[in-house]
Amino acid sequence: MQIDIYFLGNAFKDSRITNLTNSLKADGYSVNVISFDWFTENFTEIIGDISVYKISKKSSIVFYLHFSLITLKRLIHSNSQIFFAEDVYTLPFVTFIAKLKGKVVLYNSREFYAFLGGLTGKLLLQKTITAIERFFIKKTDLVLTTGDMDSEFLEKFYNINNTCVIRNIPLKKQGVEKHDFRNELGISKDQIILLYQGVLLKGRGTKLILKALAKLKNCVLIVLGDGVLRPELTELAKSLNITNRVFFYGTIEHKFLDKYTAGADIGFSLIENISVSYYYALPNKLFEYINAQVPIISSNLPQMKKIIEDYNVGKVIEIENMTEDEKINNIVKSVENLISSPEELKRYKDNCLAASLVLNWEEEYKRAKPKLFSNLTK
Repeated sequence: MQIDIYFLGNAFKDSRITNLTNSLKADGYSVNVISFDWFTENFTEIIGDISVYKISKKSSIVFYLHFSLITLKRLIHSNSQIFFAEDVYTLPFVTFIAKLKGKVVLYNSREFYAFLGGLTGKLLLQKTITAIERFFIKKTDLVLTTGDMDSEFLEKFYNINNTCVIRNIPLKKQGVEKHDFRNELGISKDQIILLYQGVLLKGRGTKLILKALAKLKNCVLIVLGDGVLRPELTELAKSLNITNRVFFYGTIEHKFLDKYTAGADIGFSLIENISVSYYYALPNKLFEYINAQVPIISSNLPQMKKIIEDYNVGKVIEIENMTEDEKINNIVKSVENLISSPEELKRYKDNCLAASLVLNWEEEYKRAKPKLFSNLTK
């Protein structure tokens, strides 16, 4: 049976699509992925089972038209029986064409798109996205979410009852070879390697982390990821006089990411409560840290807090309803406390190892499989 997956992003840089595609293929499905790239410099289009089309974002209108035309062309000429819309941007096209053909549609609701941090205060845009999502989500056969609270929110908000949780959890890997940041960057053995992993956007705590680093001794920061905030963060590092202790690596290809993650000592997941989407966040990085045995310092948001406390893999700290100085001091204290307690740091690492035996893609897919397959075989 043939499956098409549509995604406004580069599939090769997306662990969720990579893992889902490989699992579906292992279960005997033939899978085509249609995705897009507008970030990577000197990028050459890849056309095949996993296609990545190059589109330009110099003009928003041209960008959207190019994306729309490619998506519609692929949909119209597709002979697949099952279609995945991997985001709200592909949802209208996929649902409209696939349902005209009488095919199965699954919607991967990775975010609360109308409530993304970048849309805070943009009420008209929020209402428009909500209206589009509300109309098309009711026509899908199954809605995939990334957490239990996400499912609860969507079912109540859109009055639906067809959700299935598949969290963004990496493949089970133990004994991963660590990327040697110390040798590569000249970091001494007594320095602690801190890690921020993920997209560089407002509300991810990155500015707070840099300002905390300026107050910390014997620490460096590795940044794995890219985004619109990178130039501002680069300038902030200069103004704080910490450029020799902050290393921006950009986006790491998915197949190499675990090695880079494992090279750190402590990982940050300091998402700020600036939107509904962020409040319910349960990001990939949380599970990637656990899988790489990297203890976590996390903000006090419900889904992240539950994972960290249930498996005792790090510290949850408060950064809400505080002045910026208070937030920074909390981050500094949490890092200093971990550094000063090697036994606690080791215990968190050991707990990460134990948790990774449960929190891995193989177990997650196995758990979700009955509900997923009941819809795939309609």
